[in-house]
Amino acid sequence: QVQLVESGGGFVQPGGSLRLSCAASRFTLDYYAIGWFRQAPGKEREGVSCISNRAAFTRYADSVKGRFTISRDNAKNLVYLQLNSLKPEDTAVYYCAAGSYSAGLGPYEYDYWGQGTQVTVSS
Repeated sequence: QVQLVESGGGFVQPGGSLRLSCAASRFTLDYYAIGWFRQAPGKEREGVSCISNRAAFTRYADSVKGRFTISRDNAKNLVYLQLNSLKPEDTAVYYCAAGSYSAGLGPYEYDYWGQGTQVTVSS
């Protein structure tokens, strides 16, 4: 069974940083685009960033441009999301997902999902 597992979430003060990781088991990530999404209480799941299967293409939501960076290490079967200059409005459960090589920021484009990791930004 395909599995994605997120890690690296936690509690951080405004302006702080976290690095989220997305690990795959039972399949090879390099055939897939990977997206990061987040969902805050009472809000819809939104696309944060995505990266193509060979890392030639990345995309960011306007709300995180210049603060978040997505990367991947296919040799390690890992995808990362570096979160810098965090704001309270970044508080959410963050999910990674795997989709076709050209997937974008729409949740419907992704086939496999992790369980999420909580990010809380508060003073």
